[in-house]
Amino acid sequence: MGTLKEKYINLFTDFGFKKLFGSEFNKPLLIDFLNELVSSEAGVIEDITFLTTEQLGRSYSDRRAIFDIYCKNESGEHFIVELQKVKQNYFKDRSVYYSTFPIQQQAEKGDWNFKLNAVYTVGILDFVFDENKADSEVFHHEVKMVDIKTGKIFYNKLTYIYLEMPKFNKSVEELSSHFEKWLFILKNLHNLTTRPEKLQELVFKQLFDQAEIAQFDQNEYDEYEESLKEYRDLKNSIDTAFDDGKIEGKIEGKIETARTMKLDGVPFETIQKYTGLSTGDIEQL
Repeated sequence: MGTLKEKYINLFTDFGFKKLFGSEFNKPLLIDFLNELVSSEAGVIEDITFLTTEQLGRSYSDRRAIFDIYCKNESGEHFIVELQKVKQNYFKDRSVYYSTFPIQQQAEKGDWNFKLNAVYTVGILDFVFDENKADSEVFHHEVKMVDIKTGKIFYNKLTYIYLEMPKFNKSVEELSSHFEKWLFILKNLHNLTTRPEKLQELVFKQLFDQAEIAQFDQNEYDEYEESLKEYRDLKNSIDTAFDDGKIEGKIEGKIETARTMKLDGVPFETIQKYTGLSTGDIEQL
């Protein structure tokens, strides 16, 4: 086994996020986190059922979607939980598109009154929306369909929750709620060397136990190491490109970004996701 410096995994890696939130054994962690986000509206979630993360369109030619985590609670409400590591063109469009899958899946054959269960899309973002950069205070966004004339919620069964994690900068001593403790862990777990005094709840004990790299077997360690490398390469490639203004919708910029990502060994599927280029275009670079 190698010698990674960190004691705990980075939750912004695919491996780390899915290990702690996407497995049956660690289901209590996801339930506790979701309850902090939606319990005031959806009621307390007691249990969830994991659903397939690959969603296919209604026909063969339709575009598919692959969620990070997809589940529903005992009331039939659907939850898409997405980890967004870097900026992406049309990210909000993608969120809306993803939310259409659990809506369509509720359709029933024959006579149906069109009654729908609520759909929640949760985005944990390792970046800040460009339009929100000037506002350093608001990092927790809850978006619904609102009547602009009255300011009242027009439809309450479709909710988008976004957490701009770079804006959350509280120290462990400043944490004042269970929700803030979750945010602190999401952002800082990989930087911790011990379990802080303020994070002694039972649910966090399970999280720290499962996140300790030293407890991984060789296969888990190798998977995590590869996932960490992909995360770092992706951050370097995409964030630099955005900072340089290379991929603000210009095809030349997308090609340059794709070329850089390809040289860094980023998988083709990931390059497609962040540039919109076809596999054929990427192969020719």
